[in-house]
Amino acid sequence: MISKEHPTYLSTGELSKLLNISVRTIRYYDQIGLAEPSKKEVGGKRFYSKDDILNLQKILLLKSLNLSLEDSRRVLAEQSMKTILLAHKTLLKEEIERLHASLNHTQSLLNLLDLQDSLHWEDLISLVAGAEKEKEWRRYFSKEQQTTLKRQLPKLESDDAATKKWINLIKRIDLCLKKGNSPQSQEGQLISEDADLLSAETFSSPELAEAFWEVRKSAKASEELGLYPIAPEVLGFLESASKKEPI
Repeated sequence: MISKEHPTYLSTGELSKLLNISVRTIRYYDQIGLAEPSKKEVGGKRFYSKDDILNLQKILLLKSLNLSLEDSRRVLAEQSMKTILLAHKTLLKEEIERLHASLNHTQSLLNLLDLQDSLHWEDLISLVAGAEKEKEWRRYFSKEQQTTLKRQLPKLESDDAATKKWINLIKRIDLCLKKGNSPQSQEGQLISEDADLLSAETFSSPELAEAFWEVRKSAKASEELGLYPIAPEVLGFLESASKKEPI
């Protein structure tokens, strides 16, 4: 705020230093009639009064709220200030939702990169399209099961510990397949035990875990539910390891 000690008028340069904004910005606001100086000399020099400075401070405050210059002009003219601010609040909420969706997509891609070691444009396009697609959960699970799954199931867009554990489990199976380790190997059996522990953490009952596993083995069902596509070899390894039978 401007104190009594300040001179009656400030030049554009002095105002720039006082409010920590560029001279160019001050001149632009003057050009569009948003913050005009009270005093203009023949040589083009401009001087701002205390009221002018207060007006400019109001503009900067509204700008900090991400209000457009045109809306700022309307607010300063006291035309439906509450209505304008409420409308702006709605726009901010929409922007937050957009950013939240963007954050989820980015985290999903990071998790995909962690799983696949490489990404392509097709992954991004498929991810965005899948997020907007209606999921047919009711075709496979009861309402109670849907509630549990939507609350507990690790999400690709999440960076929590549960999601990381499942990602690491899949990567460990991939490593076993590359090394030629069988599901009955020591590593294969440890993976199976870890999968059982994770299932107990994720699902409310063995019945739900089994129902989800049956859905997960179907590429079509997994796609319909927007689940990360797991290679058949990985699913086969885990199933064989859990049954303790040769693959």
